[in-house]
Amino acid sequence: MNRLSINVGWAVGGALGGFLASVNYHLLFWVDGTSNLAAAILLYITLSPTRNSSTEKIKKEKNVIVDSAYKDRTYVAFVLLTFIFAFCFFQMFTTIPVFFREKFKLSVFFIGVLMALNGVIISVFEMITIFTLEGKRPSLHFISSGMLLVAVSFLLLNIPPMNATFIGVMSMAFITFGEIFSMPFMNAWWIGRAQQNNRGQYAALYTVAWASAQAVGPFAGSLIAEYYGFKILWYILAGVCILLAFFYRRLHKPVALSV
Repeated sequence: MNRLSINVGWAVGGALGGFLASVNYHLLFWVDGTSNLAAAILLYITLSPTRNSSTEKIKKEKNVIVDSAYKDRTYVAFVLLTFIFAFCFFQMFTTIPVFFREKFKLSVFFIGVLMALNGVIISVFEMITIFTLEGKRPSLHFISSGMLLVAVSFLLLNIPPMNATFIGVMSMAFITFGEIFSMPFMNAWWIGRAQQNNRGQYAALYTVAWASAQAVGPFAGSLIAEYYGFKILWYILAGVCILLAFFYRRLHKPVALSV
């Protein structure tokens, strides 16, 4: 549900922002600032700890021991794998559009349609898919399957573009379904592993993995494409995702939670 709201907001917000900017940039900033204030007020009214009966009550004990997320070796390995996956995934918003334009000669408009297709597929299919699959197998199984789908999406980009439009659509579909299979179950896995008193630490490490990959991934991917070509970049990313599928499966094995 959280991801659904983010993706719908991403799609609607981008379209609305583009329309407002075409009218008046000052209007865009006024609407953006007002919407953030409205969200803060709504958050306070509906989810304020003093108003929300479902808020967890933390026991006030003097000698409460909070195990650090850094001591959870399995989780640290999970965060590292997530960073590497995010490194690959963020190419979708950076090097892949450039590739579509330079190599596939797709129009800017159609590239925008392909990017929007990601949000549309997620909005339509993710809740149904998760509702159907959740609880059937361990989360790491679905995460691993998602890695393989993302790997296929990168390999498709190295097919000779006899029909660039079809390949572009198929590649975007595979990476999106890879996202559907992996990301919700990533959230479910770390949330289930954390405890009430250290959930913030687990959330922070998970967020750091994504933020770090967003800073490093597009830059490194662009360098590889510039010096070695897009074909080498897609093979590298596909190979990395296949290895990630294997290593996520390895996390099934029991590992001591602390050192």
